[in-house]
Amino acid sequence: MRIGQATDIHKLVENRPLILGGVEISFEKGLLGHSDADVLTHAVTESIIGALGRGDLGSHFPDTDPAYEGISSLILLERIWEMMDEMGYQVGNIDATVMIERPKLAPYKKQMEENLAAVLRCDPERINVKATRGEGLGFVGRGEGVQAFSVCLLEEKRESKA
Repeated sequence: MRIGQATDIHKLVENRPLILGGVEISFEKGLLGHSDADVLTHAVTESIIGALGRGDLGSHFPDTDPAYEGISSLILLERIWEMMDEMGYQVGNIDATVMIERPKLAPYKKQMEENLAAVLRCDPERINVKATRGEGLGFVGRGEGVQAFSVCLLEEKRESKA
């Protein structure tokens, strides 16, 4: 087994979509970034990279490379899944938390879990997404940005006994 953890932060700005876990959420602001700035998917992806001992998100997908401008973070996760698969690992489980003052994410969490699980080729029950507010404190509480945390457990793939 291998364990990885990560965090990611993006600023909320006008004229950008708010995408979390591959779900576009109707809101007056979105996240600023070179890609789609999906802070949840970035944290999940980087926790897997960390568990694999393969650097960080920026070393694989630099924000100076025009190829990644506006790209869906689910595509980046797919590329890291390929690395994980080649190295002989599968997702044991992922536990992620999104810190966002508003909007409330309860209506979207199941779809986020399903989106991440589809890319990672695992049962959605292995993915857990939680959300919490900043209660008016700090940059999250003031509605200036969003932060996500992820912890993942990777397991060696089991051979089929067919």
